[in-house]
Amino acid sequence: MDLVQRGSQTAKDGFRNEDDIVIKFNNWQKDNEAKLWLEYMGYKLEDIEYVKVIKVAKAKTDVQVQITIKLKKIIDAQNIQVKLVSNNSGFNQIDKRWVDNYVELWNIPNDVSSLLKQYTGETKPTFNTKDKRRAFANEFNDQEQMKLIKWIKNNQSLIVSDILKGRGQLAAEWMLVVQKANSTTKWILNSMNYCLNFFGNGDVVITGRGSIRIGQITMQRKGGDGGRDTANMLQFKINPALLFKNEITK
Repeated sequence: MDLVQRGSQTAKDGFRNEDDIVIKFNNWQKDNEAKLWLEYMGYKLEDIEYVKVIKVAKAKTDVQVQITIKLKKIIDAQNIQVKLVSNNSGFNQIDKRWVDNYVELWNIPNDVSSLLKQYTGETKPTFNTKDKRRAFANEFNDQEQMKLIKWIKNNQSLIVSDILKGRGQLAAEWMLVVQKANSTTKWILNSMNYCLNFFGNGDVVITGRGSIRIGQITMQRKGGDGGRDTANMLQFKINPALLFKNEITK
């Protein structure tokens, strides 16, 4: 079977959380799915001497797989981001921060950050809105909407990479999506570069409901949180289950 096809399978055993992924990799010599994952990441099973897996907290990487290669005695580290979804529209938060944190990260100009803070409700809108807590993006005037869209387009690659992949030693290199529906569990493993293109490529638009969309990524006010201030953070969301719909055309 071609490895691209093997990158998506129906699992025989359930996945409850990232701990199950760790257990499967650590038991790779007996676990057929772990063997498939290692092969899909480019390893020949007969060349592997040892596999050690650790969970990672507060990073884009959820699980780091450390592979020792026979004879060469070198250790490879593969950083995997794990997404657990329960249905075909299982939207998943991939990043959330205060607007000022993104200002520091991306050098957002004052006029754009001001619009984003009104969009999230961190600051009150300077005009009448249908929701007194915040402004929807389609409530800004045409010039302001174009300013937002232009800035996002000019920085699209950077934004998408930071919110999905991250930076530094714990930047994610793979995305493993596990979908649990009824009595079946499916998984799909893709390189993060593929996921960056899949989710992040495409037009930057303001939707009819007043949200901002970057390709397949939604950029919106966090909301919820029982009315606490953290509801006014900016968040980015994707639907990881879309990767299953696209697997046939890869």
